[in-house]
Amino acid sequence: MVTNVAAEKGSGLQGHERPAARRQTWLDALRGVAVLAVLFEHLLDALFPEVRANVSPWFDFGQYGVMVFFLISGYVVPASLERRGSVTGFWAGRLFRLYPLWILVALAGTLFGLVPVYWELPDQVADHPLTGALAHVTMMQDFLQVPGVVNVFWTLSYEMVFYLLVTALFLLGRGRPRTTGVLGVAVTGVLVGGMLPAGALSGALGVEVTVVAATGVGVLGLAAVLMGGHRLRLAGGAAVGALAIVLLCVNSRIGAWQSVAILGTMFAGTALYRLDHGQLRRGVGRWVIGLVPAASIAAAFWYGPGWGMPGDEAMAFRWSWSAALAAAWLTFLACRLVRSYAMPHPLVRLGLISYSVYLLHPLFIQVLRRLVPDPGPVPLPTRIGYSLVVCCTVVGSAALSYRYVERPAHAFGRRLTRPAVRASS
Repeated sequence: MVTNVAAEKGSGLQGHERPAARRQTWLDALRGVAVLAVLFEHLLDALFPEVRANVSPWFDFGQYGVMVFFLISGYVVPASLERRGSVTGFWAGRLFRLYPLWILVALAGTLFGLVPVYWELPDQVADHPLTGALAHVTMMQDFLQVPGVVNVFWTLSYEMVFYLLVTALFLLGRGRPRTTGVLGVAVTGVLVGGMLPAGALSGALGVEVTVVAATGVGVLGLAAVLMGGHRLRLAGGAAVGALAIVLLCVNSRIGAWQSVAILGTMFAGTALYRLDHGQLRRGVGRWVIGLVPAASIAAAFWYGPGWGMPGDEAMAFRWSWSAALAAAWLTFLACRLVRSYAMPHPLVRLGLISYSVYLLHPLFIQVLRRLVPDPGPVPLPTRIGYSLVVCCTVVGSAALSYRYVERPAHAFGRRLTRPAVRASS
């Protein structure tokens, strides 16, 4: 396998097809592992409550999967922006890769909630449809105190905030910000984040005002970044960076320490990329990178969950979240060590369609839960059979959506934005 990093431009939640010799297939295989873990997590309540009761207090499969995704995003996304040298090209690529399939799934999730198939539409969205829709369109609904119409949308909020911060750092740091400084700030934020109130901004201003204000700042800031002159681009970068930090620290739906830990994990992935490509001193770099998971686990045990939980559930959260984070790091580092070897082809192919699998599978889980409301009386072999049917259906549907939605959108975005990217560069 050839590992040419210049060809890899996907995010953690999404692979995309390139010639086999130019892809980093170890990242695709990691995506495959991550999306399988998330799918298994969401099958537990539907089919395997025994596993949920006995294993989940000690290990969170879903958190493990999304942390692997976040490490991958950190590893590839800032490098993609730096290679392009064009903020316009970067955002055009992000929008055409994320939004086409997301729009279809958001509409389906809304319809499923209105019926309802299993989960009802969140109250915040049902009672305030316009601001709920606006929050979703920004993909930052989790930082605007608006629950997602599809439960996995929360991770895309972190991806979007990460993109805003990466854009701000790229513009204000003249192409390549100091990675150790960013990680130092992240570690400090994790350690003090438990003292910051979750949802404070929406609590003070109201959800509707916060959604409109944040959207306005984000749209105007990105417009300045993409279309303004040099000084206006810098001002726009500062605006979107400040917006991301404020939302991250004082308006997430979970504790600030946990939100900062997720972003710190993503920037640690960036540091690992720089370490692998001689852009970071090995001695200092390794120590600073290692502080991120250490501080995150320490904060988990010190602060606990960022919302009210009984004592036994809070302790289960501490153990399961910390074990998932540690396992995600170990998985990523192990695959990084063997990245020059051939990866299992099924995992690589699954990684290519992982974005479709990730977004589509909650819809199928809802149908399953409607058909099997109580898995207890169902024999175990039958439940295993149901799980295999669901997995095959999800993967088959994801392969179709990748072929007929994702890939055409990618190609159209490249054709549409190529002249603008050349001008911007």
